Parts: sequence; C-alpha cells; structure tokens
Amino acid sequence: MTRVWLASLAALACLGAAPVPTGVALEALLAEAPAPKLSDYHLFKDAGARQPNALVPYSLNTPLFSDYAEKFRFLYLPPGTKAAYRAEGVLDLPVGATLVKTFAYPADLRRPDDKIRYLETRLLIRKREGWAAQTYVWNAEQTEAVLKRAGARLDASFVDAHGKTVQVDYAVPNQNQCKECHQLDKGLTPIGPKARNLNGTYPYVEGAENQLAHWTRLGLLTGAPKPADAPRTPRWDDPKEPVEARARAYLDANCAHCHNPRAVASNSGLFLNLEETRPAALGVGKGPVAAGRGSGGLMVGIDPGHPDSSILAYRMASTEPGVMMPELGRSLKHAEGLALIRAYIAGMKTP
Repeated sequence: MTRVWLASLAALACLGAAPVPTGVALEALLAEAPAPKLSDYHLFKDAGARQPNALVPYSLNTPLFSDYAEKFRFLYLPPGTKAAYRAEGVLDLPVGATLVKTFAYPADLRRPDDKIRYLETRLLIRKREGWAAQTYVWNAEQTEAVLKRAGARLDASFVDAHGKTVQVDYAVPNQNQCKECHQLDKGLTPIGPKARNLNGTYPYVEGAENQLAHWTRLGLLTGAPKPADAPRTPRWDDPKEPVEARARAYLDANCAHCHNPRAVASNSGLFLNLEETRPAALGVGKGPVAAGRGSGGLMVGIDPGHPDSSILAYRMASTEPGVMMPELGRSLKHAEGLALIRAYIAGMKTP
C-alpha cells in the first residue's frame, strides 16, 4: 500500500487539483462543526490529497478487511505535542491529533500503482471533549472530497488478483455506524493505532524503519521501549508466522472492536481481542447467546478440528445481511482471511 501511495503522487498533475494554503488548520479540526470539504483542514498540500502536509504515514501489521480496498493512513499531531506509548490499547494521543485514512481502489489489483480511484477519506479527530468521526466522499474528478454525515453507496469495480472483474456496492458509513464500530466503554475511540499493531517496519522515503523507533526518533512518541521489548501484533498474511498467531491477529483486527468485554458485543460472551486467552471466550465449544439464522443451525462458535461445524467460519463466509460477520464494512467475502480462519480451526485439537 505504501508504494501505491508514493506512486499516486506522480499522477497529481493529471488530476488538476488546486493547491491549498500551507499549514494545517488546527482551528478547523477542533471546531464544533465539521468542515464541508476535506481540503478545508489543509491536511494535504493539494485538494486531491496526494501530497500530505505535516502528516506521518503509517501502516498496521494486521488491518481490517474492507472489500479489498487499499488504505492510506496518516497521523497529524499539533506542533509541540507527542503521542504517549501504551502497552495495551491505542496510543495516548493529544487534543488535536487526527487520524486520516483514505480508501481507494486501483483499477487492477495486480497493478496497484496504476489508475487509483479514491472513494472516501475518514478522519478521527481528538477534540477537547473526546474523539469525533467525520467522513468525506471523493468526486469523480478526484479533485475534492465533501462531508457525508449520512453515508453513501458507491459503485466501484476492480480486477482481482486472478484477473476477474469484481463489482462492489461500496458502503460509506454514516455517523451512527462509525460510533458503533469505534465504541469502547460507551465512548468513541480509534481502533488501529495500538503500539503492538504499529510495531513493524514501514518503508519511509528515507529508508525502512520500525514505526515505533521512527516516531520516537522524530520526537513524536514518548515512553516507548525498544521495539523488541514492546508487544507486537503478528502479520496475518505472513506465511512465516504460525497459523494460530496469524488467525488471532486477523480476528483481533476484524472482530474485536465489537467482540471484546468493553464494546457493543460484550453481551455475546465472544471476545476475540488478542489479549483474550480463555478458550470458551474465544468461541471454542461455546454456543451462541441467541439462536437464529445467524448460527446456520450450527451449535458452537468453534468446533475444534471442524471448520464446517463452526459458526465463526460460517458467518465469515456469508455475505447475507443479518448473517455475515463483520456485519459492517464489507459486502464481499474475504477468501484469504476465511481460508486462514478455517485452517486455524482445522488445526485445533479437540479438548
């Protein structure tokens, strides 16, 4: 994804995007009302958002699946402020900190640097009273993104890794859906930028470096230990990592923002966060709280050794509303992720 973003800079001249004033508009970020256009914040040097302005790019070891969309992530910190390290949960970010995430599709996933279409850019802004989520949808000319409180449906398509054209009914979330996924202890919070999910190498322009070390060296992060001494989320797609570690990381990224003891699915008793160790809480031999078509007539979340008898795999394989999980953020089956979870379950031994 990083190389895609770097290559997209070269296409800027073709977009006709006007430049924006220098200096991030911190007052606009902290204002009670969201700005009508993404460019009003001056987070990028151009209205097409290809040239970051005072932003730090980052990636996650294991990200959320979003219908195969590419994601370009950045962090903005107000001048003179720092993020504080936390061994658990997201970094402690100061007032004014802004997480920027753009969702995009290249025309062909086999050529990820070519013909990239931006769909939406989401902001999570740390305001004085707490976090606020805002979503901006890109126009067809790729020169401007406008605020969409009520969400949107976008027709998108791409050619997949196998050369097949895939049509996507892409859903831009409304504000209530943002709150549902980002709710923790009844408050809004980021999901991705945990120290353990940032503890990996990023190919910066000046050279590859561990992200925690890079941020510390630049004075953007305080209190972090050496990367080798910090927790680390495994990469879900790295075949050199154990299947169980990869699968747990995948479930943490895709499910645990709801399925943890402090979030909206806490009453399910199914907790898929990486810190959970109790087999029953992870779904092993656990029956569903409520019977219904979501269970597919199956009896337990995970039936060790038997993915076909496991509700977890059944719901991940579905694209039917009311059955599929996650229930928001996707309309396609993630074939590679499902294969990983099925291998994880198949490799389990019966207690």
